[in-house]
Amino acid sequence: MPPLLDVAIRHRLGSFTLDVELTAPDGPLVIIGPSGAGKTLLVRSLAGIVTPDEGRIEVNGRTLYDSASGMTLAPQSRRVGYVPQEYGLFPHLTVRANIAYGLRGTGSDTARRRIDELLELTGLSHQEALRPRQLSGGQRQRVSLARALAVQPDVLLLDEPFASLDVPTRQALIDDLQQLLSTTGTAAIVVTHDRNEALRLGNYIAVLMNGSIRQAGSPSEIFSSPQSEEVAAFVGVETILHGCVRATEDGLPVVEVAGHRIEGGSGVGTGDAVLVCLRPEDVTISRESQPSSARNHLAAVVTRLVPAGPYVRVEMDAGPTLVAMVTRHAVEELTLAPGVQVIASFKASAVHLIRK
Repeated sequence: MPPLLDVAIRHRLGSFTLDVELTAPDGPLVIIGPSGAGKTLLVRSLAGIVTPDEGRIEVNGRTLYDSASGMTLAPQSRRVGYVPQEYGLFPHLTVRANIAYGLRGTGSDTARRRIDELLELTGLSHQEALRPRQLSGGQRQRVSLARALAVQPDVLLLDEPFASLDVPTRQALIDDLQQLLSTTGTAAIVVTHDRNEALRLGNYIAVLMNGSIRQAGSPSEIFSSPQSEEVAAFVGVETILHGCVRATEDGLPVVEVAGHRIEGGSGVGTGDAVLVCLRPEDVTISRESQPSSARNHLAAVVTRLVPAGPYVRVEMDAGPTLVAMVTRHAVEELTLAPGVQVIASFKASAVHLIRK
């Protein structure tokens, strides 16, 4: 089976250059990155809305663009469905007419059956006579999805599809999208800046930063084993410490960090300079030393508490700075406040090392 996406393109836009090489297996593929990384330019290149300066694009083994041979398929010939961030609906058309727009030239009976099917799949059957201004943001996005799926594309391209929606609507639409893709058997390439969306939607994730792919792999590889400091920081690693491997004990590297001993990680040798990476959810806090399976225990002082929804981000000074994410109940139970002395603990398996 050919890869879902095989792309190597270069595109200059003012002072910005998109220079992407990526081969991704069966999707859904999620391309994640911060604002300004080039995500929209990449997905618009795949859709044929913009043409790269050079390179090639293959989707499911089918060539869509190849500068070497001068071949560029028009957008309507690419068999892709494109869902832009801003919905792209025609304000003067009804829901049914918006969905039908991509089916021009299809026999009326066939088109009617297809539209009825998509209205049912997207839960829009009772809104088919309404216009976009009469719909909620979530309903508009469902119309946009239905219109893109109407032509039965080989792949669905979604550019930040949930960015403008509130959290409950976003969560519901992610569930709906997963069900739609499963029901229709459509492959998808999703562009997002949101880590939770990437984790929920992606079988394969590519991190795009400053116009190039910095890392690609399974969700677990990206989020548990980032290969660089910038990728680690972007995917939610909040504790990144500079250290040096001093020894190996019980098969684990022993890293010296600001006079502290930290055990864990792999893939490094004695004498290596490393970055010690810890996700905040892997750090636990207690007021005194307690029996634990964790190999690492550092005395620390709370310096700052930052509310984060149902959780609280706890910053601590242990010599190096550590960050933990705990529940509000834990904050109350431990009476955490700036100046309180605590023990920060984490397992060796939670430590990820990046060789510098």
